[in-house]
Amino acid sequence: MPAILNPSLLILHHHHHHPRLSTAVLSLRHHLNFSLFSPSRTSFRAYSTSSSSLSIESSANQNVRTGRSGSVSSPPVEHDNAEKIDVNPPKGTRDFPPEDMRLRNWLFHNFREVSKQFGFEEVDFPVLESEALYIRKAGEEIRDQLYCFEDRGNRRVALRPELTPSLARLVIQKGKSVSLPLKWFAIGQCWRYERMTRGRRREHYQWNMDIIGVPDVMAEAELISSIITFFKRIGLTASDVGFKISSRKVLQEVLRCYSVPENMFGRVCIIIDKIGKIPMDDIRKDLQSADMSEVAIEELLQVLSLKSLAKLEEKLGASGEALSDLKELFSLAEKYGYSEWLQFDASIVRGLAYYTGIVFEGFDREGKLRAICGGGRYDRLLSTFGGDDLPACGFGFGDAVIVELLKERGLLPQLNLQVENIVCSLDQELQGAASAVATILREKGQSVDLVLENKPLKWVFKRAARINARRLILVGNAEWQKGMVNVKTLSTGEQVEIKIDELE
Repeated sequence: MPAILNPSLLILHHHHHHPRLSTAVLSLRHHLNFSLFSPSRTSFRAYSTSSSSLSIESSANQNVRTGRSGSVSSPPVEHDNAEKIDVNPPKGTRDFPPEDMRLRNWLFHNFREVSKQFGFEEVDFPVLESEALYIRKAGEEIRDQLYCFEDRGNRRVALRPELTPSLARLVIQKGKSVSLPLKWFAIGQCWRYERMTRGRRREHYQWNMDIIGVPDVMAEAELISSIITFFKRIGLTASDVGFKISSRKVLQEVLRCYSVPENMFGRVCIIIDKIGKIPMDDIRKDLQSADMSEVAIEELLQVLSLKSLAKLEEKLGASGEALSDLKELFSLAEKYGYSEWLQFDASIVRGLAYYTGIVFEGFDREGKLRAICGGGRYDRLLSTFGGDDLPACGFGFGDAVIVELLKERGLLPQLNLQVENIVCSLDQELQGAASAVATILREKGQSVDLVLENKPLKWVFKRAARINARRLILVGNAEWQKGMVNVKTLSTGEQVEIKIDELE
């Protein structure tokens, strides 16, 4: 029997199931189908993750097969005609051919270098996490965008939509074995089933930097400084991008004045985060449904329209925590030397329920793109997972919007493939000799593209140009007899014979 390749997995959130999937196949929980392709034909195998089908005893008298993991599956449905697979990746995802991979590596290299410059250590977490990690508050967009399903052990799991909950889980797991403050960064793939717009896909990579254990605004100032360092490093200035800064404590103080219950706070934040994305009438209706009076709604919307700390002070007075945090952050920005990058904007609250204090968003000055990055303080996240709260703040920075912005500004780097040497034998019988030369150079730390077949020189020169080779090394009969090779420097055309043991 031909070998079966690993199944590719189609994961659908129960709000977004595919219209072409037969509803008869979908169980109450909208479980999954897997497609298995064998080399000789296309065969399909449906898996149910209901507990009855997972029980070997309950299916003992059925004609079943046991897969590699020991779970039970029905026999494949045979198709007479081989079907061509769709060569495009699933909607909202992407391939990374070499030229795109070079850009991704360049971007990630800059993320890493800046993180290390600021003294952060790299961490990572599983892409697959427990669904419970993300089911926090009703109304969060992220909850409705989960790629989640039940695995074969009846566990509810999800592809991570963001990295911070995983970070919180790891901090709780480590407990007192780590010394504070923790300064950790991660670059990880995240998944959200959402409507696609420019700079937004269903899978993306995100750079996160987090500081755990520092209660002072100094931590936020340091994080913003790191993002600005990154921007400068890739050629962006304060005239290209900036940061909108606010604090969730502003909102808290307004809601307190109008006796809005504390438990409505997270919900109100999520509603306000939709300003600019949905009509204002809908915002007002949503705020009414969160037990806010007309007077409170109008006052809140008025405060949210403020764009200066002086105006905020007139509204709230000078004594509140919100104002003192913001003043301290703007004062630190002056000392860091990045004041021109920041502006106060009371409408910034961020869409995740866990933020508690300062929040910020990176934006492009022309206003063509969605937020480049965002973050803030989340001092009470750990207790929502049963841990002891620690002061914490961090940011997430996606890989898609920044590439769009660099395209707009003509700042995308030219990243061509570069190999130092191309080694070629001039005779089929010298192929082994050419491989020996390649080995000598590789052992000295140089990159070598060895021509693996007997090719004409015209082809070799074309290939050398495509890979931007610095040197062409020709292994010819007469030279090889003398223990030498021909070395041609391609930029100058200069050609010399060099002894094999003197190759550098």
